[in-house]
Parts: sequence; C-alpha cells; structure tokens
Amino acid sequence: MRYSRLLGRTSYDAPHDADSINAKMLTQGGFIDKVAAGIYNILPLGLRVLQKINQIIREEMNGVDGQELLMPALHPIEFWYATGRDKTMHDILYRTRASGDREFVFGPSHEEMVTPLVKKFTRSYKDLPYSVYQLQTKFRDEPRAKSGLLRGREFGMKDMYSFHTSSEDLDAYYERVKEAYLRVYERCGLRAYVVKAGGGAFTNQFTHEFSVVTPAGEDTILVCDKCKTAENSEIARDMKRCETCGGDVRVEKAVEAGNIFKLGTKYSEAYDLFFTDKDGHRKLVIMGCYGIGNTRMVGTIVEASHDEKGIIWPLGVAPYTVSLVGLAGKDEHVMEEAEGIYREMQRSGIEVLFDDRDESPGKKFTDADLIGLPLRIVVSGRSLEKGGVEWKLRGSGDTSIIPLDEVVSRVKDLR
Repeated sequence: MRYSRLLGRTSYDAPHDADSINAKMLTQGGFIDKVAAGIYNILPLGLRVLQKINQIIREEMNGVDGQELLMPALHPIEFWYATGRDKTMHDILYRTRASGDREFVFGPSHEEMVTPLVKKFTRSYKDLPYSVYQLQTKFRDEPRAKSGLLRGREFGMKDMYSFHTSSEDLDAYYERVKEAYLRVYERCGLRAYVVKAGGGAFTNQFTHEFSVVTPAGEDTILVCDKCKTAENSEIARDMKRCETCGGDVRVEKAVEAGNIFKLGTKYSEAYDLFFTDKDGHRKLVIMGCYGIGNTRMVGTIVEASHDEKGIIWPLGVAPYTVSLVGLAGKDEHVMEEAEGIYREMQRSGIEVLFDDRDESPGKKFTDADLIGLPLRIVVSGRSLEKGGVEWKLRGSGDTSIIPLDEVVSRVKDLR
C-alpha cells in the first residue's frame, strides 16, 4: 500500500477528549475515527489489525470444534421476555420499534437468539455436544462509554455457545476453550491472566475473565508471580497470600480482554431446550458461553504495547509488516530503488506500507514510529552509499545496513 493513497493520515495533535493511550494513538495514527462517545469508524489500518485478530480467533475456535455462524443484531423483544433480561439489562438495551409497532432490541449478547435456534436442531443425546460462534456487532448503552475502544456502545465481539448432555462434558470443554483463549492472547502479543470473577447478568456461577495488566484497566486484580495466577479483587478482598501456592500477591490494574461462563440450564429452562438421553429420559441441555471483544482487543494491544513515540504492534496483528520509507532528497535514483523494493515485496507476498510522500525525513520517521509497524526499512542516498538499506525493528534503538539483494529474504525470515 502506498501511504500517499491511504485513507486516514497521521495527525500531530491528539483529540481533546482522548482519555486513554489507545484513543490517542489509534486516532493520531489514522486507525480509528470517533463518531460519538463509544462509537468509532474503523479506518483501513485499523481494519487490517481487526481482521488479523479475527483470523487468530477463528483458527483457535475452529480448533476446539466451534462452528461459525452469523445471527441477527436486531432481536424481537419477545425473545428477551422469556429470560427476563429485558428487565435485568434494561439500562443498557437499545430499543426500537418497527412497522406494526413491534418492539426490537439491538443485541448486547446472543443467548436469547442462539438457544431458540439450537432448539430447532436438538432432539436426542446423539445431537450433542456442539458449539457455535460468531463475530458480530454488539450494542450496549454504556453510561460511561470511554477509553477509546475499551468501553464502547457499539463494538465487535466473538461470542461462542456450547451445548452439552452433562456438567462433566461442559467442564471438559470449558477447559479446552480456556486454553484456546490463552493461545489467542499469546498470538496477539498479550500476556493474559485467568481470573476468577462473578457472572453478573449472565449466570449466578463463578466465571473466568482473561485480564491484561495495564494502567488503563478498570479492573483490579491480585496477581501471584509464583504460580502465575490471579483473582479479581471483588472476590478476593484483602487477600495477602495466594490461595493456590501461598505466594505473595500484588495489586494490578487490568483490562478484561475476554470471559467464559458456565451457564448451566438457565437459558435451556427459559426456552425449553431439552434432549432425550440414552434411556429415553427428557433432560435439559447444559450450556456454556465464551466471549472475546475483538475491537476491545485492538485497544488492549495498544495499551499494553507502546512507547512515547507511538504504537508497537506485535508481528501477528500488525496491519503491515514493513514500513518502507523512501528519502529521495535531490537524488531520483533513491526513489527508483525504493520503488523496486516495494514491487518485489508485493510480488513476494510481503505486507508493506510504502511511504512515497513528498515529506521531510523527520515527518516520515515520526509517522512510522506512531503507526508502529514491526520493521522500518529506509532507502536513502546515504544507505545506498553504504551498500543497501537501513533496517530497524520498532522498539529497538539499533539500526543496521542490509544489502539490497538480501532485503526480501530477511523480511521473510522475520515473518
């Protein structure tokens, strides 16, 4: 991609209402554009990051036998009457009326959609277990929409639901998903702690959150470095030692980057979701629920991986691998070499953002640091005199000169 053709440019000044690192840097870097509190346009650079995250999520959910589908965002209110959540979640529901004066809500979650759906295809134990997931837009009327992509009113989520014949089968699957979640965060360059927490409006059982330590977090967790476990302070109040290993705990602020729930039969009871067991007895299906806010993940990565100059994207989710910077000056030969490298990278399948603008070196370097691609390659008269291009990893102060004929192969090795 040529930077001169990119929709969404860098800006010197942060928005006056940017109340977090991710809101500031994502906006200044040209990744997002604010429409209203908690509502954002995702610009091309930001969408590429989101798509990378979505692909990682898909691969890991498919790996635990999840089947992707897509459910509507607009829900008839009757579906919510069945669970009573039209009242318990009243404060955050967006409601509307369609022709015929029929009431709908914009889905903040999809238990009310998926349970009646699965009921249509579930008769006996032979139909179970299975799990389904989607990547869908959610709507919640957050009274405190803030912190960029961390707390939105319209946001993306991967929500998965599993259906089982027994609590034991749910327990086993729940552990599989827990491990898959940890792989998602690791592949996105994040260190996530599994934290026991309450279930809120979803379940009366304990649940597990996946928390990433960052000062921007709204949650407070107690972390044990000895056994690498953590608990939410709402549950483990005044705890001085780890209940698992007896080690010391420390207090940290953290972002909730995902959560998983054992729903039991709460929604099966509401919608009469039964199956017939091997002995011909009719029993309620047992459910689990697993959520990751994919747009929130974009903001979480920025909060966890940045410096004073800008974002430092992990390789697996960076919008492009290479920031190719051409510094022509008065030498047209420099841009010819840069163009040649750009075309060769494209032919080789390397994701490259080519800064071909007529801007000063300082502007180009500042923008490259703010956007935060993993590798910066600079083509200049000075680098060519030294026999190649300047190679610099984002977040590193070290630079080196790489011969022209080695550039593409070295980038491939980096990937």
